[in-house]
Formats: sequence, C-alpha cells, structure tokens
Amino acid sequence: MPRSPRYRRPTLDSAVAAYEKRIAPLLAPEPADPSGRRRVAQENDTAVSAALGIEPIAVATEDSTVPVDEHPDVRVRVYWPGAVPAPRGAGLPILVYFYGGGFTIAGIDWVSWDARFRQRARDAGIIIVAADYAHAPEQHFPAQPEQCWSAFEWAYAHAEELGGSRERLAVGGASSGGDLAAAVTLMNRDRENRPIAMQVLENPALDLTIGHADMRGISAGMPGVIVRTAGQALVRQYVGDDRALARHPYASPLLADSHEGLPPALILTSELDPLRGDGEAYARALSAADVPVTAIRFIGQTHGSLGSTGYVPAADAAHRILVGELRTLHDRGRA
Repeated sequence: MPRSPRYRRPTLDSAVAAYEKRIAPLLAPEPADPSGRRRVAQENDTAVSAALGIEPIAVATEDSTVPVDEHPDVRVRVYWPGAVPAPRGAGLPILVYFYGGGFTIAGIDWVSWDARFRQRARDAGIIIVAADYAHAPEQHFPAQPEQCWSAFEWAYAHAEELGGSRERLAVGGASSGGDLAAAVTLMNRDRENRPIAMQVLENPALDLTIGHADMRGISAGMPGVIVRTAGQALVRQYVGDDRALARHPYASPLLADSHEGLPPALILTSELDPLRGDGEAYARALSAADVPVTAIRFIGQTHGSLGSTGYVPAADAAHRILVGELRTLHDRGRA
C-alpha cells in the first residue's frame, strides 16, 4: 500500500521573504502608546511606499462627511474608475470598502491603501466608497460598525448621483475591515435588507474571542501564545472593558446565531495567517446557510503579503481574482 504523505510544516513563500527583507530596514519601531504607534505606522507606510515607487494613479476622487447617529461622523472617499467622476445614472457597480488595521491603525489617507483603492477602481471599472472609520481605543465598539453601516447607507442613498447602481452594490474589507464588512451585511439583513450583490473578505477577522484562530501555520519563532496575546490586546482596545461584547454578532460575525440570507461571498485567506481559521470557518458557516461562497487559501502567504502587488506573485494573482469577481457586478440587473 502507498504510504500516506508526511505532514510538512508550511513554509514562507520566497517572494514574501525577499519582500520582507527589503522593507525591514525602512521600518521604524512603533511606540506602545496608541497615538504614537498610529503615527509611526503611517510614517512607515509612507517610507515603504516611497522606496518601492508606489504612486497612486490618477483617478477622480471626492471626500464627503457622513453623519452617524450617536457616534462620530465618518469621512468617506469616493474613487471613480476614470479621470473624471462618472455621470449621474451611469449605472456603475459600487464597492463599499473598509480598510484593515487591527481597529487601531491605518486609514484611507495611507499611501498604500489609497493606491490600492485607485488601482482596483480603475482595473474593475467600478466606484469604490472607502470609509475612514474611527480608531480604537479612542472610540470603542459599536462606533465602528455603526460608522460603516452609515457609510453603506450613504452609498446606497447616493448611488445614482455618484454614477452607480443600487442593483450593483457590494461590500468588502480586509482584516479588521473584513470584520466590519461582514458586520454590515448582518446589520443590513437585520435593519433594511438592501440588495447587496456580493461581499468580498480578505484575511478577515471574524471571531474576536480568538476562538477560531489557526496557529498551525505560525513559525516556531512566533509561538501561538504570543499571537493570541497580541490579538486579545487589540480586541480589548476595540471592545473596551466589557469582554462579553466580543461575542456580539456585530463584533464577531462568525458567532451570529444565523447566517441565512447574507450576500454571496468571496473569501481570501493565507496559509501563514492565524486568521485563516476565521475566514475558512465563516465560509463553512455561509455554505451551511445556503449562501453561495468561494473560499481561496493562498499557500505560503502571511496576513499582509497579499497586499504586496508587484512584488509577490500571489498578491498579483489575488488582485486579478478580486478584480475579475468585481467585474461580474457589471452584469448584475441586466436582462
């Protein structure tokens, strides 16, 4: 009888290793205090982007401020696929997107995120509405999902004047932004039931109890207990002192009592990312609820490496997959 194949510990993609080695000298250490960490993280993003020659392409953009009931207003930035805004009634798809940053850092003004939104809008031929939701710990849950819900409602209400279509509306996010995107789909089902054509989740955090984190892909140099401790620290900053809030479905969409009636999903996960467990468990939960779902695991990739387009072939493949999926929105609602 043939032998069963031996288990091999996952290994880091050589392109990711080369990329990390290249940018390591550019990264200043981040201080412990939240505001200082946020400032240095943005400075690091600017330095890395400059060194790699990342320059946002010229597409039309416009910022607006959206009021949020009982919480701080949220700024949104609209990205059009061309050099000028789409005319009213053009019927373009709209993707409402939430950036990733562990609920504590990043934003739509970061060079890397701004460049990514511009590239995706142009390549997919869609409008992107990116929400600059508030950071923890200055603002706690549920401020962020409420801000993201308000951004989604604003996009729905203004779809036609933006040159978009309410029939071609999608929601997406990465990491903590994936958590917020999934939360918005639950809030929509519970509140208004707007027609969301698609949800796109990239390495999403979906269980803030850390109950589905998969540590098997972490290297020996980063023990799982350290990863869990770091994750729990971010969760405490986000939900505050009441740890029970981490189980709320708008904080941990994976733990919702039901996933029925949610939008079709594309979920991307990475083999060497502890959040792989969240994304893949969510894919199974959606499938069990008869929600169409496609889940793709990228071998040898880390939590952030799929954002390294131009330097990591798997990141380029992920971009093509996302763009291809978003382009299918153009056919929604047509006879």
